[in-house]
Amino acid sequence: MKNWIEAARPRTLPLALSCIFMGTFLACYQGVFDGKVFGLACLTTILLQILSNFANDYGDTQNGADSTERVGPQRAVQSGEISAKQMFKAIVVFGVLSLVSGILLLYFAFRNANPEAFWWFLGLGLLCILAAYTYTAGKKPYGYAGLGDISVLLFFGLVGVLGCNYLFTLRFQSVNILPATSCGLFAVGVLNLNNIRDINSDKSAGKYTIPVRLGKTKAIVYHWILLTLGMLAMIAFTVFRGDVSWYYLLAFPLFIYNGVKVKTLDNPDPLLKQLALSTLFFVILSGLSMLF
Repeated sequence: MKNWIEAARPRTLPLALSCIFMGTFLACYQGVFDGKVFGLACLTTILLQILSNFANDYGDTQNGADSTERVGPQRAVQSGEISAKQMFKAIVVFGVLSLVSGILLLYFAFRNANPEAFWWFLGLGLLCILAAYTYTAGKKPYGYAGLGDISVLLFFGLVGVLGCNYLFTLRFQSVNILPATSCGLFAVGVLNLNNIRDINSDKSAGKYTIPVRLGKTKAIVYHWILLTLGMLAMIAFTVFRGDVSWYYLLAFPLFIYNGVKVKTLDNPDPLLKQLALSTLFFVILSGLSMLF
């Protein structure tokens, strides 16, 4: 059980839930909330994140990125604690669980709405499951081509926040793209730290992430761009709306600290958790800024 819990990587869950919380806060700001939708959205997101982590463990070992050169925590399949066959079965199980949870979520969200929306979101859910698996697993994982950053921006930002918000409100507001972009950019920052840490082993395995393509020095500049744009996007949302408070500014020193420390640490692994929790703190403060 300990090996499976470690393979699920619980420290990634706060970041995954951040986009759901942001979408929910925006819905409350718009005067809408449904406890069943919120609970099932959280459950579906957790299942998808664990699925993604299992697939990442499985795929990186199969494709050579999780080798003896890897700096980060040892993976379950790489170490032999969990066999590749067992991990693949777990991926299938969590894929099915994610689908079932997602269908229940869509049922409660769209039970009194146009049925067409149900099928659009079901297709989007299947795309999320496919993206979670093919990031590092399969014959041509897109994470090895350096497309992980775009995927994270989409699924942890735009799709996660705007999709969650739509489940509550059944409408789309273009201004919500700004806080969604903030969440997405901070999530890309976490991925960028992970890829800076693994830059040597990824390069050896032919995994051409952004840090592998840019080099560590430019990847740190890229990291600052992500954090800065993430902060500016929420400021722009506040200015456009006019009735949102500024409590979320209290989280900004945490982002600045993260950007400063990544340059001084040889192994930025501790900064992954710090940035993930900082993002969650930022989202909670953003919610307070919208509601009070």
